[in-house]
Amino acid sequence: MFSIIGTIVVGFIVGLIARAVKPGDDKLGWIMTTVLGIAGSFLARYAGVALGWYAPGAPAGWIASVVGAIVLLVIYGLVKKKA
Repeated sequence: MFSIIGTIVVGFIVGLIARAVKPGDDKLGWIMTTVLGIAGSFLARYAGVALGWYAPGAPAGWIASVVGAIVLLVIYGLVKKKA
């Protein structure tokens, strides 16, 4: 139970940092910001394992999570422009 709450809180903080670092106006609500942060953490973890930076099952660090969230935010912006 506490790990789920911790994941949501960390995802929200990572999503806020990613939105603050990336320039532009991304109109995302609180829930989508949290989902962005959580997905960015998962992306960073899987990329880190694939590149040999993290052991399998190890969590990604804060900086890697923010970078993963920024990558997802850029992809979201590109998809949103085309639609």
